[in-house]
Amino acid sequence: MPGPVPRHRRIVALMIPALTGILVASITVFGFPRPAAAATLTVAQAISSQTGASATVTGYIVGEPTATDTVRFSGFTGDTALALADSASTTSTGSMLYVQVTSSYRASFGLLTNPSLIGKKLTVTGTLTAYFAHAGLKSPTAMSLGTGSTTSPTATATATPTATSTTDTYYASALGKSGTSLKSALHTITSSGITKLSYDGVWDALKVTDQDPSNSSNVKLFYSGISRSKTLNGGSSGNWNREHVWPQSHGDFGTGAGPGTDLHHLRPEDVTINALRGNLDFDNGGSAVSGASGNYSDSDSWEPRAAVKGDVARMLFYMAVRYSGDDGFADLEVNNVTGNGSVPYTGKLSTLIAWHNADPPDSAEKARNQLIYSTYQHNRNPFIDHPEWVASIFG
Repeated sequence: MPGPVPRHRRIVALMIPALTGILVASITVFGFPRPAAAATLTVAQAISSQTGASATVTGYIVGEPTATDTVRFSGFTGDTALALADSASTTSTGSMLYVQVTSSYRASFGLLTNPSLIGKKLTVTGTLTAYFAHAGLKSPTAMSLGTGSTTSPTATATATPTATSTTDTYYASALGKSGTSLKSALHTITSSGITKLSYDGVWDALKVTDQDPSNSSNVKLFYSGISRSKTLNGGSSGNWNREHVWPQSHGDFGTGAGPGTDLHHLRPEDVTINALRGNLDFDNGGSAVSGASGNYSDSDSWEPRAAVKGDVARMLFYMAVRYSGDDGFADLEVNNVTGNGSVPYTGKLSTLIAWHNADPPDSAEKARNQLIYSTYQHNRNPFIDHPEWVASIFG
């Protein structure tokens, strides 16, 4: 039989559980330091951190990189790359991060397939390394709109019709207002910090804002819907020219910098069709217009094809808010008659409201609005971003 356990061994055996309890208690109370979660980088931080490390970056989608110093803001040619910036209005490539879009993400995040992503916030995880010999992020492992949870590859991005945080900031002084107060606030917003184009400058701008999405060499004519070569701009038969959706004679503003060169109501159209429309107001009915299927006209009004009826209404509502007689030009207003002639009014209001409701803003109209804001005039058409404001201001 084994002999009795020596006294000093019993003391050690009794001390071990006690020491273990103290150690556990110490761990419970003080704990061990845990590694901090990696912070999401801004675009500027990602540009300055091209280390080859994995990182998560949040920024606004502003265009499609096609070369080291070249980014397309419309007329996208592929689904393989995005340009991110810390502001949705950024146009300098030096402030952009070029993001590779690998095959598993192209259906959801490629700009050729999803042009309406322009201006939306994107959170992406990948490797901080050069792309197109430019500060970039490659081999994405997660991509998502907004700052919420990431999506898995092949998930579909959903473009919502609600205003983004960018437009909420832009319209901050108008939010919560209605009626004349809203109209006044929007006038101030759309008239502030803008760039006015020359009439010659409108040619080049329209070749971008109205580029045919199916043919980058062409523009899409507004009323007729025909695709025509960008090089065929001019005043001869077979050319396209600059159609003023709000007629110049309705307020006599001509083609000087201001309402005469405002891209929000200037569109490319065939010279002959433009002449037929002339300075007619807008309303339903009339005879079919030859060469512009779906358009009708009579002695005092023009009815455009269904696909652009809402676009027409929102352009005119914009003009009535943007130009209020305080900048050397006439106070433009939408009224409920046709045949307005040379007075600074355009109608017919009740018809335009119906067109606006029946043909809400689509992705192409939203993308054009964003492009005018980010690249050219630096102001927006409020009724594309907030269709509900039409009823508040115009009834």
